[in-house]
Formats: sequence, C-alpha cells, structure tokens
Amino acid sequence: MSVPNRSLGEPVETPRVGVVVLTQGTRPDDLDRGLRSILNQQGVVLDVVCVGNGWQPVGLPEGVKTLGLPENLGIPAGRNRGVAQVSGEYIFFLDDDASIPDAGFLRAAIGQLQADPGIGLLQPQVVDPSGTTSPRRWIPRIRKGEPDHSSNVFSVWEGAVLLPRAVFDATGGWAEPFFYAHEGIELAWRVWNTGKRAWYAGDLIANHPVIQPTRHSYYYRLNARNRVWLARRNLPAVLVPLYVGSWTAIQLLRWWRHPKALKAWFGGWREGWRADPGERTPMSWRTVWRMTLAGRPPIV
Repeated sequence: MSVPNRSLGEPVETPRVGVVVLTQGTRPDDLDRGLRSILNQQGVVLDVVCVGNGWQPVGLPEGVKTLGLPENLGIPAGRNRGVAQVSGEYIFFLDDDASIPDAGFLRAAIGQLQADPGIGLLQPQVVDPSGTTSPRRWIPRIRKGEPDHSSNVFSVWEGAVLLPRAVFDATGGWAEPFFYAHEGIELAWRVWNTGKRAWYAGDLIANHPVIQPTRHSYYYRLNARNRVWLARRNLPAVLVPLYVGSWTAIQLLRWWRHPKALKAWFGGWREGWRADPGERTPMSWRTVWRMTLAGRPPIV
C-alpha cells in the first residue's frame, strides 16, 4: 500500500508495523481497550498478535492473531515469541494494561524514527488517563525534569516501545532469562551497542494506570538478580564489579531501614553471581564512550 507524497506527488510506502501485545488473560477489559487502541491507528499497516502467557487468548477483536503459550514463560520470552508471529519493518510492544489515546500515534512515532535515523528505540511519555500523577520512574532518566521533555535515555519503561525491526533483531531480542525486571535496561543498552540511541519522546503519549510494583520478596530478589545479570551479560569485564557495586550501595541507602527487603534483595544478589545469566554479549568500549558522552556511563 502506498500514499501520495504531497510535496512531490510521488507514492510513499505506508509503514508496516508488527504489534505484540502480551497478556496472562487477567485483565480482559484493559486488554480489549489496548487492542482497540491499536486497531484504531491510522496511516500504518498493522499485523497484530496477542500472546497469552500461560493462557489461550479468546474473545478478541477481529483482526488480532493469537498465540497461546502453555505456560508463563516470563515477560521477555513471551514478547519474543510474539515477534516471530508478526511482520513489518517496525515492531511495537504494548502491555495489556496500556493503551494509545491518539489514532495517529504510531505514524507520528515512526515519523520521528524516519526523521532521525540515529534513533533505534522510542518510548513515549506515560500518562494515567484518570489524571493520577504519574510516578517518576516512568521517565527513564536520572534527571527527570518535565515529563514532556524529550531526550536520550539508557533504560526504558517496557509497556509501550517502538523499534525498527532490523534494530530489534540486531539486539538479540528481550533478555529471556530475566523473566521479569530490568529487561528494558538491557534492551536499551543493546540498542546503544548497535550504534543507535534509545529515545524518550515526551511529545507522544501512552496511557497506563498508576500501579505500584508488588513488594513481595520475589520483587526484590529478581531486581537484584537481574541487576547482576545485566552487568555480567552486557558490560566489559572491568566494569562489572563497578556497576554492581554502585547499585549495591544505592540499595543499602534506600532500604537500610527495611531489613526484610534487604534480605530478599541480597538473596537475589547472590543468585545473580551463582546462576547462569545466559549469553554474554559485552558492549564495545566505543558504546561505553558514546553513553558517557550522552550523559550516563554504564556504571550506575
């Protein structure tokens, strides 16, 4: 499909987008809202799959393919399974409790990627549609600033993420061993290692309700384990202890008054060193230098 170029009168190929929506089937109303917000997108050709992580998707809007996984493989692996089911030169990931309020969102986001080929990943601003103040963690940078300010970033909120398909393939995909937590940091790092940049687009909006992470022991354990694995999988060897050491100090400062949380966190920390993190693909020193010049060396 093509549309005319208004300035030159020549046909322009309509962007094709493969969309992966991951769900466990526990939020049917949210899932339906998110899928319909995708199907409403204009100016793009869509190929949409809903991946059921331990659930066979049913009752979905027309035009959505389904992939039911017999067990919950974790968030990164579930997303990766969906990628194989869709085609398109762009790939968009949407969580089942997220939605896109503007029907021109995907076309505008792709326009930013086309205007700046140095961008290899785009995350929009995240807004709770009820008006609840969004948590600062949804702005993935140290100096948060205003939420509508766009900038380079070195991690992403994974609930709504757009990449050129070629860039996603070059990263090796989401970090399947992680199961949950920090897979957005690794994806952003690996995008930087392709020679591209991860970008926070403050002028584009995705909706998501404000929900605090569940503070059970597994939350702390997986955050710590995956923080160690992130370093072991992606950093030059000399930087691994620096990165893990800085984050260990940060957690001690954050939670020294919460011994149960720290006990669970250090359980995951030990597991991170003892267990196999999967394939190691250390970033180049050139990438370390580019990230440092852009404002955040990969040691914190």
